[in-house]
Amino acid sequence: MKIRWLTCVLLSAALNVHAEPLAVGSVAYREVAQTYTVDGLVEATRQSTVSAQISGRVKDIMFDVGDRVKPGQMILRIDEREASQALAGSQAQQAQAQANLENAKSAYQRAKQMFAQKYISQAALDKAEADYRVAVGQVAASNAGANQASLAHAYTTVRAPYGGVVAARHVEVGEMVVPGKPLMTGFDPTEMRVIVSVPQYKLAEIGKHPEVMVELPTLHRYIKAQSTKVQPLADARTHGTEARIALPANEIGVYPGMFVRAHFVVGKTKKLMVPSSAVLHRSEVVAVYVVDGKGVIKLRQVRLGEASVEGDVEVLAGLNAGEQVALDPIKAGMLGKSELKQN
Repeated sequence: MKIRWLTCVLLSAALNVHAEPLAVGSVAYREVAQTYTVDGLVEATRQSTVSAQISGRVKDIMFDVGDRVKPGQMILRIDEREASQALAGSQAQQAQAQANLENAKSAYQRAKQMFAQKYISQAALDKAEADYRVAVGQVAASNAGANQASLAHAYTTVRAPYGGVVAARHVEVGEMVVPGKPLMTGFDPTEMRVIVSVPQYKLAEIGKHPEVMVELPTLHRYIKAQSTKVQPLADARTHGTEARIALPANEIGVYPGMFVRAHFVVGKTKKLMVPSSAVLHRSEVVAVYVVDGKGVIKLRQVRLGEASVEGDVEVLAGLNAGEQVALDPIKAGMLGKSELKQN
């Protein structure tokens, strides 16, 4: 029963292959872009490392590498007990200075009244005024100290400067940190760009506003660059000039550090092209299934050149203009085998 069932499944698959028409494409001369290709890396337009601004022990870590963080969300907390004590001391000094100011102000006002009535000398009035001014200065200094202590207390809570993804975590819970110690690194995944180095002799050919296609080899995908900015300076060691290629926002699958290729369009030319989907790779053999006018399918080995950003590949040998090739090599191979069995 199992053998009979398997035979029925294979027969049904073969019938379905014959039922659906085989899609074909033409081998033809097409105008394609001439490109200059250079390797590059993806980086985030907004990427930053949050560092500690006070000394203390790490108390809580709310996020880890790969987690998404909203703007202003708490990502880490430093033990606030020392900062709280410093804030309480500053607030106490502030209250004391305010009380001294009120006392000095009252004494100064009384001294002015008594001086007007000739009860005290000019020197006594001057001393009361000086005491009042000293009290005003002490209040200003205590207010500044309290504000600084309050700011330091706020630094015990570390918040995300913008929404993004945590790229690296540099501390552990219980670790002692000091001002300047890196805590977390994050980036905004919505804005990415590609950094490449362009030789000086290619700058004139590329132009001020080049057209660029970015190839993602691992994803087998091309992305049209949104804009390109060539930096007005060169590296003294390599004599290359950095170009920053902005990618469209929210590109799926693109992340910092990713290897890419940037194809700068430098001209147009005509080449004999075949659709990339028609190419069959088997070990070292590169071939296509050619479909003649009578519908006969034959496998033919070809030699190919560079692929274009439009999705075609150059034919160097093995095909002529006007020939038809199967766009689905697997399906064409199944049809070709079935034709051989019938013959």
